[in-house]
Amino acid sequence: MTSFDPQSSGPARPYSGFRAPSAFPPVILGLLIINAGVFFLEALLRLPLLEWFALWPLGTPDVVMTPMGPVALDGFRPWQLLSYGFLHGSLLHLFVNMFALWMFGTALEHRWGSGRFLFYYLFCVVGAGLIQLIVATHAARTGLPYPTVGASGGVFGILLGFGMLFPNQRIMLLIPPIPLKAKYFVIGYGAFTLWAGMTGTMAGVAHFAHLGGMLFGFLLIQYWRSGLGYGGFRR
Repeated sequence: MTSFDPQSSGPARPYSGFRAPSAFPPVILGLLIINAGVFFLEALLRLPLLEWFALWPLGTPDVVMTPMGPVALDGFRPWQLLSYGFLHGSLLHLFVNMFALWMFGTALEHRWGSGRFLFYYLFCVVGAGLIQLIVATHAARTGLPYPTVGASGGVFGILLGFGMLFPNQRIMLLIPPIPLKAKYFVIGYGAFTLWAGMTGTMAGVAHFAHLGGMLFGFLLIQYWRSGLGYGGFRR
């Protein structure tokens, strides 16, 4: 977990910290409301959203045995590459993702404008889903298929974008409580995620989806920086 140090500064820092016009720009606010709304509606109405909208591996059988008994599934559907990013497994899962989305995404939406920011976020969600689909499909060949849910792929793309646009912004780590420049935090977090994914550490966490979000975010920012496809977005 991290927090910003609003007193920090770096050379040629293009962003002025917390003096942004709004702490909750429209896309950030909309994503927070949608994700929270889906979570609580699923819990209150007991909707089978996991079966329909979670990201399932290719070749998932029609019926999967679970601790609750057999569950009928439709298997993978193309829309799951986006819809999985709006489902969460627990209240803590939801809170951590939404807090990070707000903390790092607010600066990006103010810098890019709402249209570009929304495209970037959804692009990272889908990119993360594609990587996770490959990994989960391979894993399902030797074990039970499992669904993937959560906005983490998009959030890791946001984290990568923040590190690239505001590399010298200092982030105050909570554990341990030391300041660290955003660029080093992103590199370190990405390296840890790669290690965790390769070694199977912290089972149940979609590490490769996180890396996929960062990879697709990096590619899109580099594409924009090349001067190609930069137009067409409005605030």
